[in-house]
Amino acid sequence: MAVAWHTDTVSLTAPRTHTVLLAEDDRAIRNALERALTLEGYRVTAVADGVEALAQAHRSRPDVLLLDVMMPGIDGLQVCRVLRAEGDRTPVLMLTALVETADRIAGLDAGADDYVVKPFDVEEVFARLRALLRRAAPAPASVPDGTSTAQEPADTRETRDPGEAQNAAAGRYIGAAGLRMDPQARRAWRGQRELELTRTEFELLELLIRNAGIVLDHSTIYDRIWGYDFGPGSKNLAVYVGYLRRKLDEPGAPPLIHTVRGVGYVLREL
Repeated sequence: MAVAWHTDTVSLTAPRTHTVLLAEDDRAIRNALERALTLEGYRVTAVADGVEALAQAHRSRPDVLLLDVMMPGIDGLQVCRVLRAEGDRTPVLMLTALVETADRIAGLDAGADDYVVKPFDVEEVFARLRALLRRAAPAPASVPDGTSTAQEPADTRETRDPGEAQNAAAGRYIGAAGLRMDPQARRAWRGQRELELTRTEFELLELLIRNAGIVLDHSTIYDRIWGYDFGPGSKNLAVYVGYLRRKLDEPGAPPLIHTVRGVGYVLREL
C-alpha cells in the first residue's frame, strides 16, 4: 500500500526530542514512514510486529506510539490493550485499513487516542501526531501575577484560613446537565456514577460542559480537541461523540449530547 508523501513538502518543524515507536508489518509502509518521520525531526524506532512493539515500549517509553491495527501475532489493538492495562497512558495513533464505524470503536475501546485510515497522506499523520503530543504535554504552572508557583513555606500554609482550602477545592469542579468534572484530577461523574473516559473523551466532554447550551460546530470542536480540522469527510468526531454517549446515557434518562444536523453538537438536558 502506497503512502503519499513528498520530500519537497516535508519541513523540519517537529521537536527533535519527540520519540516515536512505529509498529507496521508492511516493510514498504514502515520504511517510508520511518524516513518521513525522521526527516520531520522525530527520533523513530521502527519494528515489524506487536511483540517487538511491546518489548520496545517496555525497554524505552516513547512519546507517542504509531501502531498498525492488523499485524501477525499480536496486533495493534492487543498492544494498546496491554499497555493500557499496565497503566501506560502514552498517546497511541492507530493505522488501519478498516473503515467501518464498529472497527473504529474497537480501536477506541482498546485505548487508542486517534486513528488514520489507509491509504493516507503522511502530512495527516504529522498533524495528528502533533495534536496528540500537544495534548499529552503537561500544562505549565502559572499564576496571574507571574509570581513563582513554588511550594509555600510551612509557616505560611499553617496560618491559612481552613475554609480557604475548601473553597479552592470546590472551585476545581465544573458541571452541567447533571455532570460534574474535576479537570485537575481528570475525573468525571454523572450523578454518583464515575465515568471511565479516555483522554480524548475527557477533553471532548470538558469542552461540551464548559459550553453547555451552546451549539459547537464541527470545525470548532476539531480545532479545540485535535488542533486540526480534518474536513467534512472525516468521521472521527462522530465516532467519539457516539462513544461518549454510550458512557453517559442511562436507561430512562434523557440524552445529554444532542446533534444539531449540519452544524455540530450541544450538551443540554431536554
